[in-house]
Amino acid sequence: MAKILIDTNVVLRYLLRDHPKQSMQAKKAVEIGAIVLPEVLVETAHALKNIYRVDRQTIAASLMTLLNEVEVERKQIMVHAVELYADSQDLDFMDCIIIAYFDIENIRVFTFDPKLNRVPKS
Repeated sequence: MAKILIDTNVVLRYLLRDHPKQSMQAKKAVEIGAIVLPEVLVETAHALKNIYRVDRQTIAASLMTLLNEVEVERKQIMVHAVELYADSQDLDFMDCIIIAYFDIENIRVFTFDPKLNRVPKS
């Protein structure tokens, strides 16, 4: 069976299991071979934190579980970003992805965000 690209709503139903029918459909989508875009991971982390009020450690654990069950672009970077997110108190998930790009691919970071100033500039 062909893989399918799933969006944030499907990921949320899968992780939260808060809607019996949709959550079961989301589970089946993951089981048959779901693809999740990094942008969906960012939106998922944001929704879990700001809408569902899930704590940072639970978000990180949920995203890590998801990363082990789906296909995602730049998986090594996304895994590292989740690890950074779990260890951080003030960085949002997108900030952690930016830092992960520097850590793994040594891509220079240019930012005006003071929270990202810990990342070397060269």
